[in-house]
Amino acid sequence: MRAVFGVLGPVSAWDDAGEPIALKGPRHRAVLARLIVARRRVVPVGHLVDDLWEEPPAGAVSAVRTFVAALRRALEPERPPRAPARLLVTEGPGYALRAEPDAVDAWRFERAVTAAATLPPADALARLDEALGWWRGPGYAEFAEAPWARAERAKLAELRLHAVERRAGSRLALGLAAEAVPDLDAHVTEHPWREEAWRLLALALYRTGRQGDALAVLRRARALLVEQLGVDPGPALRQLEADVLDQAAHLDVARSDVTHLGAAGPDAERPSGVAPTPAPASEVRPAPGPDAPDPAGAAARVWARAAADYDRAVSAGARARLESTVGLLRNLALTGGEGLEAARAHRVAAVAAAEELGDPELTARVIGAYDVPAIWTRADDPEQAARIVAAAERTLAALPAPGHAAARARLLATIALETRGTRSPTDPPEAADLATLAATGSPASAARASRPLAPEAPAPQVPAPRATRAAREAEEIARSLDDPALLAFALGGRFMQCFERAGLAPDRDAIGAELVALSARHGLVAYEVLGHLIRVQARSALADFVTADRHAAAVDRLADRHELPLVGVFTQWYRALRLVATGHPTGPEAEAAYRAAAARLDGAGMPGLERGLLPLALLCLRLTREDQGAALPAARGADRIAARSADWGPYAPWVRPLALLADGRRAEAATALRAAPPPPHDLLYEALWCLIGRAAICVGDRAVIRLARSQLLPANGELAGAGSGLLTLGPVAHHLAALDAALAEPEGS
Repeated sequence: MRAVFGVLGPVSAWDDAGEPIALKGPRHRAVLARLIVARRRVVPVGHLVDDLWEEPPAGAVSAVRTFVAALRRALEPERPPRAPARLLVTEGPGYALRAEPDAVDAWRFERAVTAAATLPPADALARLDEALGWWRGPGYAEFAEAPWARAERAKLAELRLHAVERRAGSRLALGLAAEAVPDLDAHVTEHPWREEAWRLLALALYRTGRQGDALAVLRRARALLVEQLGVDPGPALRQLEADVLDQAAHLDVARSDVTHLGAAGPDAERPSGVAPTPAPASEVRPAPGPDAPDPAGAAARVWARAAADYDRAVSAGARARLESTVGLLRNLALTGGEGLEAARAHRVAAVAAAEELGDPELTARVIGAYDVPAIWTRADDPEQAARIVAAAERTLAALPAPGHAAARARLLATIALETRGTRSPTDPPEAADLATLAATGSPASAARASRPLAPEAPAPQVPAPRATRAAREAEEIARSLDDPALLAFALGGRFMQCFERAGLAPDRDAIGAELVALSARHGLVAYEVLGHLIRVQARSALADFVTADRHAAAVDRLADRHELPLVGVFTQWYRALRLVATGHPTGPEAEAAYRAAAARLDGAGMPGLERGLLPLALLCLRLTREDQGAALPAARGADRIAARSADWGPYAPWVRPLALLADGRRAEAATALRAAPPPPHDLLYEALWCLIGRAAICVGDRAVIRLARSQLLPANGELAGAGSGLLTLGPVAHHLAALDAALAEPEGS
C-alpha cells in the first residue's frame, strides 16, 4: 500500500485508494508531522521527546517508540511481522519518514509553484489553480503553537501567498483581469502589508476600465503603510501610481505579469528556487519613440491627472461634487448604450442626494444641469422619469422668489422633456378608452368628422397640459435671458410637447431649424444634432426627402466628428423609411432594411424606442404594400400581423384588433378596439390612429371611424407615421379617403 500525506490543513494520511488512514491520537499525529517537517532526514528520539512535551514525563522515550510502532502498523498494514519497515524507518539514534517526493502535499505544492515560474501564462495558471486547490486549511493546522512547526508553517504560508499573487499575474497576462479582481481584493484584505498584492489589484482594476478604483487602491495601500508602519510604498507601487496617472501604454499590454514577482524592485521578495522569467518578445508592445505623436495618450493623461487632483482637492462630502457628477453624467449619456443606461441610474441618485441636503438652489442646479437632448417621445424608464419630474416640481415650489430665473427655466424644461407622451398627475384625466372618447367627443370634432375634407376649424379652448405650459414658460424665460444654451434646452422641451394634435410637423420643423441655427452659432453640438434630427423627422412627414437627406447627412458628419455613436441608430432607421417611402423595394429588401436598422438598437440603451418597434414597422410595411396592390405571400391576413409571438411592446392595444381580425374573430376585434386607450400624443400619433381607423372600418364601428377621421384630418397632407423618422403607413389622405368611403356607405351595409 502506498501512503499519501497531507499537511496543508490538518495532518492526514490516505491510502492509494484515497481512503483515510487512521492515525490514532494527537501524539501519533505529532510524531508523523515532525518527521514530515524533517523532509526525509532522521530525527533523533530525544528531539522527538523534546518536541512532544514541554516537560517530558517518565517513560517518554518508550511512549515515542509506541507511537512509532502504531504509525508503522497504520501506514504499512500488510508488512509481515519483524520485517523491516520501508516507510517509517529506524536509522541511527532516531526515525525518518522516507516518503516519496510526491507523497506529501506540501512538497508537491513547493515544486508546482517553482515550476509555474518557467511556464507560459496559461499553463502556469492551470498549475497554480490545481496547487492552491490542495490547501484544506493552514499548514500543520493543529500544531500552530508548536515551535518545531513554526518555521515550516511560515514558509508554506509565504509560498501560498506568492502562489496567489503569481496566479493573479498569470490571469492578467492572459487578459483575465476581471477574474483576478475578487481574489486579489480578498487577498489584500487578509494580508494588507503585501505590496505586490496591492500592485496586482490596482493593475487588474485599471485593465478592467476602473481607473479611479485603481488609484483609490494605491492610495489606500499608501495610507496603510504610512499610518500603520511609518514607511512609504516601495518603488513598484510608486511607479504604478505614476503610470496610471500617465495612462502609460505598457499598462494595457497583456504581458506576463507573473514575472513581476521576481522583478518588482529591491523590496520585492521571491520564493526560494523561483526565478523571474522574461516576458516573450511577442507579448511586449514597443513603447512609442520620443517623437511619436500620441494624442489619445495625452488626453488620457490629462484626464487622469485632473481627476486625481480633483479627488484630492475636493472633499468627499462637498456639494460641488454633485454638480460635477451631473456634468460627467451628461457626457456619459452621449457615449453609447452602456453609458446612457449608467447615466440615467446615477442621475436619479444624484438628484436624491441633492434633495437630502435640503438646499433647493443646489437641487435645481443638479436637476437642470442634465440637459441631454432627446429625440424620441417615449421615455426609456417611465418610473424614473416620473421621479425626476416630481423632484423638479418640488424644487420649483421650494425655490425662493423672486429670482433664480435660469434655474426655474431649467426645471421647467426638465418637466417638459421628461413628460413624454404622458400627462402630469395634475392634468385632467383623458378618456380611458376609445369607446368613452367617441361618446364624449366635442361637437366641433363631430361636425368636422361629418363633413368632407376641409381646413381644420379652430378647436375649443381647453387648458394646456402641465408639461406644455412648462415648455412655453421655459422658452419665454430663456429668450428673456438671452442665454443660448438655456434656449436650446427649452426648445428641446418644446419639441417634446409639440404633439397635442396631428399635423404639427411644420411646427416641429421650425423648432428644428431654430435649434440648428442657434447651436451652430454657439457651438452647442448635441443640440445641433437634435435640430437636424427633428428636421429629418418633420421633412419625412411632409414627404420632402431631399431636405431630409441633407439633414441626415449633416447628422452623420457631426456624429463622426464628435464621437456620438447613438445618433447612427436614427439615421439608419431613417434610410430604411426612405427606402420604403420612395424606393419601391421588394418586400424582402424592405424588411431586410428594417431588420438591419433594428439590429443597431441592440445594446443602445433605449428601451423606450426599441420595444415593439420592429414588429410595428414590419406591420406598417405589409399593410402599405397590400394597399398598393403589391404581391404578397399566401395567408395574407396572418402574415401581415406577423408572428403571434412578436413583442408589440407599448403598441399592443392598437395592433390587437387587427390581429383578431386576421384570425377571423370579428366580434372580439370590435370589443378590443373600443377597449383600446387613445394613442399617446407622440411621434407615432398619426400612425396609431391609422391602425385604429383601419380596424374600425373592418368591424363597422362608425363612431370610432368618425373619431379617427377627426383626429387625422389636420394631418391630411402628411405621410402617416413618417414624422417618427422610422416608419410609415403611407399618405394620411389615403386613410381619410377610406374613412370617408366607410361613412358614405349606408349603416348596416
